[in-house]
Amino acid sequence: MSARGTTSTAAAGDATFRNASNELAPRDPVIELDELSLLAAFRLLDVRDAEAFQADHAASAVRVPVELWEAAAKTGETSFENISYWERAIADLGVTESVPAVVYDDGRMTEAARVWFILQYFGVEALIVNGGWPAIRERGELLAKASEAPGLTAFRARPGVGSVGLVDRDTLKGDLDSAQLLDARTAAEFAGTDLRRNARGGHLPGAHLLPHASLLGDGRLKPTAELRRLLSDAGFRSGDHVVTHCDGGGRAALAAIAALRAGYDDVRAYYLSFADWAKDESCPIVQDQQTK
Repeated sequence: MSARGTTSTAAAGDATFRNASNELAPRDPVIELDELSLLAAFRLLDVRDAEAFQADHAASAVRVPVELWEAAAKTGETSFENISYWERAIADLGVTESVPAVVYDDGRMTEAARVWFILQYFGVEALIVNGGWPAIRERGELLAKASEAPGLTAFRARPGVGSVGLVDRDTLKGDLDSAQLLDARTAAEFAGTDLRRNARGGHLPGAHLLPHASLLGDGRLKPTAELRRLLSDAGFRSGDHVVTHCDGGGRAALAAIAALRAGYDDVRAYYLSFADWAKDESCPIVQDQQTK
Protein backbone atom coordinates (compact mmCIF):
# COMPACT_ATOMS: atom_id res chain seq x y z
CA MET A 1 0.00 0.00 0.00
CA SER A 2 1.35 3.38 -0.91
CA ALA A 3 1.67 6.43 1.28
CA ARG A 4 -0.97 9.13 1.60
CA GLY A 5 -2.04 10.44 -1.79
CA THR A 6 0.69 8.72 -3.80
CA THR A 7 0.13 6.10 -6.45
CA SER A 8 3.65 4.92 -7.10
CA THR A 9 3.60 1.14 -7.52
CA ALA A 10 7.30 0.88 -6.81
CA ALA A 11 6.87 2.54 -3.45
CA ALA A 12 3.72 0.72 -2.43
CA GLY A 13 5.38 -2.23 -0.72
CA ASP A 14 7.61 -0.28 1.64
CA ALA A 15 6.09 3.18 1.79
CA THR A 16 6.22 4.90 5.14
CA PHE A 17 4.68 8.09 6.41
CA ARG A 18 4.17 9.88 9.68
CA ASN A 19 0.91 9.26 11.44
CA ALA A 20 -0.89 11.67 13.75
CA SER A 21 1.39 10.79 16.67
CA ASN A 22 4.34 11.87 14.50
CA GLU A 23 6.00 8.48 14.72
CA LEU A 24 7.21 6.50 11.75
CA ALA A 25 4.75 3.69 10.97
CA PRO A 26 5.20 1.30 8.03
CA ARG A 27 2.15 0.92 5.80
CA ASP A 28 -0.21 2.44 8.32
CA PRO A 29 -3.72 1.93 6.89
CA VAL A 30 -5.32 4.33 9.38
CA ILE A 31 -5.97 7.87 8.21
CA GLU A 32 -6.46 10.58 10.76
CA LEU A 33 -9.16 13.12 10.07
CA ASP A 34 -6.92 16.06 9.21
CA GLU A 35 -4.87 13.88 6.86
CA LEU A 36 -7.78 13.59 4.43
CA SER A 37 -6.72 16.94 2.98
CA LEU A 38 -3.38 15.39 1.99
CA LEU A 39 -5.05 13.01 -0.46
CA ALA A 40 -5.26 14.18 -4.05
CA ALA A 41 -8.60 12.36 -4.39
CA PHE A 42 -10.39 9.46 -2.76
CA ARG A 43 -13.54 7.33 -2.97
CA LEU A 44 -15.57 7.60 0.23
CA LEU A 45 -17.26 4.42 1.46
CA ASP A 46 -19.85 4.34 4.26
CA VAL A 47 -20.02 1.00 6.11
CA ARG A 48 -22.92 1.78 8.44
CA ASP A 49 -26.30 0.06 8.27
CA ALA A 50 -28.86 1.18 5.70
CA GLU A 51 -31.04 3.04 8.21
CA ALA A 52 -28.13 5.10 9.55
CA PHE A 53 -26.94 5.85 6.02
CA GLN A 54 -30.37 7.05 4.92
CA ALA A 55 -30.68 9.27 7.99
CA ASP A 56 -27.40 11.10 7.41
CA HIS A 57 -24.29 10.55 5.33
CA ALA A 58 -21.59 12.41 3.47
CA ALA A 59 -22.94 13.63 0.13
CA SER A 60 -20.20 11.93 -1.87
CA ALA A 61 -20.28 8.63 0.05
CA VAL A 62 -21.58 5.34 -1.29
CA ARG A 63 -22.86 2.71 1.11
CA VAL A 64 -21.13 -0.67 1.28
CA PRO A 65 -23.73 -3.43 1.86
CA VAL A 66 -21.64 -4.82 4.69
CA GLU A 67 -24.31 -7.31 5.75
CA LEU A 68 -24.12 -8.91 2.29
CA TRP A 69 -20.32 -8.82 2.25
CA GLU A 70 -20.12 -10.46 5.67
CA ALA A 71 -22.44 -13.27 4.60
CA ALA A 72 -20.75 -13.70 1.21
CA ALA A 73 -17.30 -14.17 2.71
CA LYS A 74 -18.60 -17.12 4.74
CA THR A 75 -20.51 -18.79 1.91
CA GLY A 76 -18.85 -21.33 -0.36
CA GLU A 77 -20.26 -19.96 -3.60
CA THR A 78 -19.16 -16.40 -2.87
CA SER A 79 -16.16 -16.93 -0.61
CA PHE A 80 -12.82 -15.23 -1.23
CA GLU A 81 -12.03 -17.88 -3.83
CA ASN A 82 -14.80 -16.53 -6.06
CA ILE A 83 -12.77 -13.71 -7.57
CA SER A 84 -15.38 -12.67 -10.14
CA TYR A 85 -17.98 -12.16 -7.40
CA TRP A 86 -15.74 -9.76 -5.49
CA GLU A 87 -14.64 -7.96 -8.65
CA ARG A 88 -18.27 -7.13 -9.36
CA ALA A 89 -19.06 -6.23 -5.75
CA ILE A 90 -16.11 -3.83 -5.54
CA ALA A 91 -16.73 -2.34 -8.99
CA ASP A 92 -20.36 -1.67 -7.97
CA LEU A 93 -19.03 0.78 -5.37
CA GLY A 94 -17.33 2.85 -8.05
CA VAL A 95 -13.92 1.84 -6.70
CA THR A 96 -11.07 2.00 -9.20
CA GLU A 97 -7.41 1.06 -9.01
CA SER A 98 -6.25 4.65 -9.46
CA VAL A 99 -8.01 6.32 -6.50
CA PRO A 100 -7.74 5.15 -2.86
CA ALA A 101 -10.88 4.08 -1.02
CA VAL A 102 -11.48 5.76 2.35
CA VAL A 103 -13.76 3.73 4.62
CA TYR A 104 -15.70 4.78 7.70
CA ASP A 105 -18.28 3.13 9.96
CA ASP A 106 -20.34 4.19 13.00
CA GLY A 107 -17.25 4.56 15.18
CA ARG A 108 -16.89 1.00 16.41
CA MET A 109 -14.16 0.54 13.77
CA THR A 110 -14.74 -3.21 13.37
CA GLU A 111 -17.12 -3.06 10.39
CA ALA A 112 -14.93 -0.55 8.58
CA ALA A 113 -11.98 -2.84 9.32
CA ARG A 114 -13.89 -5.80 7.85
CA VAL A 115 -14.51 -3.94 4.58
CA TRP A 116 -10.96 -2.56 4.57
CA PHE A 117 -9.57 -6.07 4.85
CA ILE A 118 -11.61 -7.35 1.91
CA LEU A 119 -10.76 -4.34 -0.25
CA GLN A 120 -7.02 -4.50 0.39
CA TYR A 121 -6.96 -8.28 -0.03
CA PHE A 122 -8.28 -7.87 -3.57
CA GLY A 123 -5.86 -5.08 -4.43
CA VAL A 124 -7.64 -1.84 -3.54
CA GLU A 125 -5.57 0.89 -1.93
CA ALA A 126 -7.75 1.40 1.12
CA LEU A 127 -7.61 3.53 4.27
CA ILE A 128 -9.81 3.52 7.35
CA VAL A 129 -10.92 6.76 9.02
CA ASN A 130 -9.90 6.80 12.65
CA GLY A 131 -13.03 7.46 14.72
CA GLY A 132 -15.50 6.78 11.91
CA TRP A 133 -18.63 8.82 11.25
CA PRO A 134 -18.70 10.55 14.68
CA ALA A 135 -15.30 12.07 13.86
CA ILE A 136 -16.12 13.01 10.30
CA ARG A 137 -19.73 14.19 10.40
CA GLU A 138 -18.99 17.81 11.35
CA ARG A 139 -15.98 18.17 9.09
CA GLY A 140 -17.53 18.33 5.65
CA GLU A 141 -14.76 20.60 4.37
CA LEU A 142 -12.35 17.68 4.61
CA LEU A 143 -14.44 15.66 2.17
CA ALA A 144 -14.11 18.06 -0.75
CA LYS A 145 -11.75 15.73 -2.60
CA ALA A 146 -14.04 12.74 -2.35
CA SER A 147 -14.94 11.67 -5.87
CA GLU A 148 -18.54 11.37 -6.99
CA ALA A 149 -19.72 7.95 -8.12
CA PRO A 150 -18.39 7.41 -11.64
CA GLY A 151 -20.35 5.59 -14.31
CA LEU A 152 -19.81 1.93 -14.96
CA THR A 153 -16.37 1.00 -13.67
CA ALA A 154 -14.14 -1.97 -14.23
CA PHE A 155 -12.08 -3.40 -11.41
CA ARG A 156 -9.53 -6.19 -11.71
CA ALA A 157 -9.14 -8.12 -8.48
CA ARG A 158 -5.64 -9.22 -7.50
CA PRO A 159 -6.20 -11.49 -4.49
CA GLY A 160 -3.41 -11.59 -1.95
CA VAL A 161 -1.54 -8.42 -2.92
CA GLY A 162 -2.60 -6.39 0.12
CA SER A 163 -0.54 -5.65 3.20
CA VAL A 164 -2.51 -8.23 5.24
CA GLY A 165 -2.79 -11.75 3.87
CA LEU A 166 -5.52 -14.32 4.32
CA VAL A 167 -5.07 -17.67 6.04
CA ASP A 168 -7.55 -20.53 6.04
CA ARG A 169 -8.21 -23.25 8.61
CA ASP A 170 -6.14 -25.99 7.01
CA THR A 171 -3.13 -23.73 6.52
CA LEU A 172 -3.32 -22.47 10.08
CA LYS A 173 -3.46 -26.02 11.44
CA GLY A 174 -0.08 -26.58 9.84
CA ASP A 175 1.31 -23.25 11.06
CA LEU A 176 0.39 -23.44 14.75
CA ASP A 177 4.02 -23.98 15.75
CA SER A 178 5.38 -21.04 13.75
CA ALA A 179 2.64 -18.38 13.81
CA GLN A 180 2.05 -16.01 16.68
CA LEU A 181 -1.73 -15.98 17.13
CA LEU A 182 -3.47 -12.78 18.20
CA ASP A 183 -6.92 -13.53 19.60
CA ALA A 184 -8.95 -10.29 19.49
CA ARG A 185 -12.00 -11.70 21.32
CA THR A 186 -13.05 -11.04 24.90
CA ALA A 187 -11.50 -12.76 27.89
CA ALA A 188 -14.73 -14.76 28.39
CA GLU A 189 -14.64 -16.02 24.81
CA PHE A 190 -10.96 -16.87 25.17
CA ALA A 191 -11.63 -18.84 28.36
CA GLY A 192 -14.57 -20.68 26.84
CA THR A 193 -17.20 -19.33 29.22
CA ASP A 194 -18.83 -17.33 26.41
CA LEU A 195 -19.55 -19.70 23.53
CA ARG A 196 -21.43 -17.16 21.40
CA ARG A 197 -23.03 -19.45 18.80
CA ASN A 198 -20.30 -22.09 18.84
CA ALA A 199 -20.64 -25.68 20.00
CA ARG A 200 -17.15 -25.55 21.52
CA GLY A 201 -15.40 -22.80 23.44
CA GLY A 202 -11.87 -21.86 24.39
CA HIS A 203 -8.92 -20.70 22.34
CA LEU A 204 -6.43 -21.92 19.77
CA PRO A 205 -3.24 -23.48 21.16
CA GLY A 206 -0.59 -20.85 21.84
CA ALA A 207 -2.90 -17.90 21.17
CA HIS A 208 -2.20 -14.56 22.85
CA LEU A 209 -5.26 -12.71 24.13
CA LEU A 210 -5.49 -9.05 23.14
CA PRO A 211 -9.16 -7.97 23.16
CA HIS A 212 -10.02 -5.56 20.39
CA ALA A 213 -11.48 -3.11 22.91
CA SER A 214 -7.99 -2.61 24.37
CA LEU A 215 -6.81 -1.35 20.97
CA LEU A 216 -9.31 1.52 21.05
CA GLY A 217 -9.58 4.68 23.07
CA ASP A 218 -12.54 7.06 22.77
CA GLY A 219 -13.67 5.31 19.61
CA ARG A 220 -10.31 5.63 17.90
CA LEU A 221 -7.51 3.19 17.22
CA LYS A 222 -4.66 4.03 19.58
CA PRO A 223 -1.41 5.62 18.33
CA THR A 224 1.58 3.60 17.18
CA ALA A 225 3.55 3.69 20.44
CA GLU A 226 0.59 2.53 22.54
CA LEU A 227 -0.26 -0.28 20.15
CA ARG A 228 3.35 -1.39 20.04
CA ARG A 229 3.42 -1.56 23.83
CA LEU A 230 0.14 -3.50 23.97
CA LEU A 231 1.37 -6.09 21.48
CA SER A 232 4.69 -6.38 23.26
CA ASP A 233 2.98 -6.87 26.62
CA ALA A 234 0.78 -9.55 25.03
CA GLY A 235 3.86 -11.50 23.96
CA PHE A 236 4.54 -10.34 20.39
CA ARG A 237 8.03 -9.47 19.25
CA SER A 238 9.44 -7.61 16.27
CA GLY A 239 9.67 -9.91 13.26
CA ASP A 240 6.91 -12.25 14.43
CA HIS A 241 4.60 -13.81 11.87
CA VAL A 242 1.31 -12.56 13.31
CA VAL A 243 -2.04 -14.19 12.55
CA THR A 244 -5.09 -12.41 13.92
CA HIS A 245 -8.51 -13.91 14.54
CA CYS A 246 -11.70 -13.29 16.48
CA ASP A 247 -15.02 -15.09 16.11
CA GLY A 248 -16.23 -13.84 12.75
CA GLY A 249 -13.80 -11.47 11.03
CA GLY A 250 -14.38 -7.85 12.06
CA ARG A 251 -12.31 -7.78 15.22
CA ALA A 252 -9.62 -9.88 13.50
CA ALA A 253 -9.40 -7.27 10.73
CA LEU A 254 -9.10 -4.45 13.28
CA ALA A 255 -6.36 -6.35 15.13
CA ALA A 256 -4.49 -6.79 11.85
CA ILE A 257 -4.71 -3.04 11.25
CA ALA A 258 -3.41 -2.44 14.77
CA ALA A 259 -0.48 -4.79 14.14
CA LEU A 260 0.39 -2.92 10.94
CA ARG A 261 0.15 0.41 12.73
CA ALA A 262 2.42 -0.96 15.48
CA GLY A 263 5.08 -1.77 12.88
CA TYR A 264 4.62 -5.50 12.26
CA ASP A 265 5.12 -6.31 8.59
CA ASP A 266 4.22 -10.03 8.45
CA VAL A 267 0.52 -10.03 9.27
CA ARG A 268 -2.28 -12.28 8.12
CA ALA A 269 -5.88 -12.66 9.21
CA TYR A 270 -7.73 -15.89 9.81
CA TYR A 271 -10.86 -14.12 8.65
CA LEU A 272 -13.36 -16.94 9.26
CA SER A 273 -11.86 -17.12 12.74
CA PHE A 274 -12.87 -19.14 15.79
CA ALA A 275 -16.38 -19.94 14.58
CA ASP A 276 -14.83 -21.73 11.63
CA TRP A 277 -12.19 -23.44 13.78
CA ALA A 278 -14.62 -24.64 16.46
CA LYS A 279 -16.92 -26.44 14.03
CA ASP A 280 -14.09 -28.75 12.92
CA GLU A 281 -13.60 -31.38 15.62
CA SER A 282 -10.09 -32.11 14.33
CA CYS A 283 -8.99 -28.59 15.31
CA PRO A 284 -7.57 -28.46 18.84
CA ILE A 285 -9.02 -26.03 21.37
CA VAL A 286 -7.63 -25.11 24.79
CA GLN A 287 -9.98 -24.33 27.67
CA ASP A 288 -8.49 -22.20 30.38
CA GLN A 289 -10.66 -20.68 33.07
CA GLN A 290 -7.78 -18.60 34.45
CA THR A 291 -7.03 -16.22 31.59
CA LYS A 292 -5.14 -13.11 32.38
